[in-house]
Amino acid sequence: MVDAYTMTESVNDEITVRIVYEGRAAKVILDNRKLQEIENYYSRCAEEGANEHQIEESKKATTNMNAILGDPDRLKAVAEDFVTHYEKRVEEGATVKGKAMFVCSSRPIAWKLYQNIIDLRPEWSEVKACEEGSDLSEQEQKEIMSMPRVKMIMTRGKDDPAELYEMLGTKEHRKELDRQFKNPKSNFKIAIVVDMWLTGFDVPFLDTMYIDKPIQRHNLIQTISRVNRKYEGKEKGLVVDYIGIKRQMNLALAHYNKKDSQNFEDIQQSVTVARDHLDLLDKIFHKFDASKYFGGTPLEQLNTLNMAAEFVQMTQELEKRFMYLVKRLKAAYDICSGSEAFFQPERDKIHFYLAVRSVVFKLTKGEAPDISQMNAKVRQMIQDAIESQGVEEIFKLGDDHEKEVDIFDEDYLNKIDKIKLPHTKIKLLQKLLAKAIDEYKKINKIKGIDFSKKMQTLIERYNERREADTLRGEVLEDFTDEIIDLYHALKKEKESFGDLGIDFEEKAFYDILKALTVKYDFAYPEEKLILLAAEVKEVVDDKAKYTDWSKRDDIKAELKADLIMLLAENDYPPVDRDEVYKEIFEQAENFKKWQK
Repeated sequence: MVDAYTMTESVNDEITVRIVYEGRAAKVILDNRKLQEIENYYSRCAEEGANEHQIEESKKATTNMNAILGDPDRLKAVAEDFVTHYEKRVEEGATVKGKAMFVCSSRPIAWKLYQNIIDLRPEWSEVKACEEGSDLSEQEQKEIMSMPRVKMIMTRGKDDPAELYEMLGTKEHRKELDRQFKNPKSNFKIAIVVDMWLTGFDVPFLDTMYIDKPIQRHNLIQTISRVNRKYEGKEKGLVVDYIGIKRQMNLALAHYNKKDSQNFEDIQQSVTVARDHLDLLDKIFHKFDASKYFGGTPLEQLNTLNMAAEFVQMTQELEKRFMYLVKRLKAAYDICSGSEAFFQPERDKIHFYLAVRSVVFKLTKGEAPDISQMNAKVRQMIQDAIESQGVEEIFKLGDDHEKEVDIFDEDYLNKIDKIKLPHTKIKLLQKLLAKAIDEYKKINKIKGIDFSKKMQTLIERYNERREADTLRGEVLEDFTDEIIDLYHALKKEKESFGDLGIDFEEKAFYDILKALTVKYDFAYPEEKLILLAAEVKEVVDDKAKYTDWSKRDDIKAELKADLIMLLAENDYPPVDRDEVYKEIFEQAENFKKWQK
């Protein structure tokens, strides 16, 4: 007998993500007797009816259940709670693509719920090209159809009201809805379903499912599994329950494997984790005065944010601990941000720590993954802040989305020099210098690698800093000066081709030819080396003029043969060395790879 592959094992193998349960039935059913009726219904219908009498009883129970679930006041309450919960998650950046599925118990109930939702948010019925804030490529413009935010996924019925009949569309229309919901940039974000899409419909970035339907045991696992697919940035899937299915989830999972009965966790666990990490972060910041962030002017708020980023960069150990704690805080908060568990002061502190992480992340890695959670308040303060003391340069300089600038321009370096936060300045200089070296390496591989090693040595020394060292200003000034010195050395190296009477690209081949004479210890006249570098580039340009040359073995073979002949004609190297040819070929391929 082959053991079944359990959901727990799938999570452990990182094939799927864990499911979190959030019960909100009490928010929409104030009468406890109604909750008991639902529970009794589940008990009666745990298994399919086996005889005519049981089937008849099941039909009656279903009719009674739909009367409860379709109560107009209840549906209005469900719609209000859903809109609030969904919007809060989107506002907090807690859902990866804003995709959600709402499961209703019947077609009439789904139609009423849809109408209630649109009454609350009429703009959700507006047809738009794509989600707000998205830029579509030419290809995406062909693939993405303009759609409203929320759609019902059901077949038409001949007795449907005209408006519903028209909205549901044809079979071909439903196929298009399938395609659009699976597109992350599509404006179609919320699918209201009854039976369709509950099995075999995979959307990895779907991370929230709202359930308001009694689902029998054998279908329940399939249904909740819509949100456990793995996707970058998705830590867990959230099941929001408006009907009271928690016990049935436990029974359904345990029916297949006892281990799986513990596969999902209650949202309270995420609340606890978020609060625990918030407490640990508060302890780190207990000596830091963040009051101006919460109650100061826009400039004071932004300054406080930048000073906080400076504070956590005091040592690499502190920086790593802070970044780890906020990452774990974010993962937990993403799941429970839609709940009412947090008071506003707690949310404000969470936003503060996420904003600090975004600043540090941007300085070290680039665009922060949780930039959306630098909520509207933080984004606005960046826009409103007066240019002063270089604080805005932290956000502006080196931004990948900004237009290309010459980072060796003295005005540019002067702007960086305005920044009075030493750790922040060093991180920004590191990032910009790394970018400059990477660009140079595309043309001149060997010199680029040389500068990379020098920079790495500097970074390793900086990362070994102790708190006592950082309190002495001259230590950080020395690091800053060394990075700027490396900047100037790189700038001088980039311009050195003029002294040799060759162009910038020919200098790349000169450098590899020169370096190999040192590496393999042979002499070669300087003037011949300069001429040979120009001839090598000419051969490379000739053989690699076709856009697909790097994929064509015949052209690469010709290039190697021509280079070997050229080097032999010029008696380079004097002693035959296969390693020399290999390194020259690598430089040639690297050079042409990055040519526009």
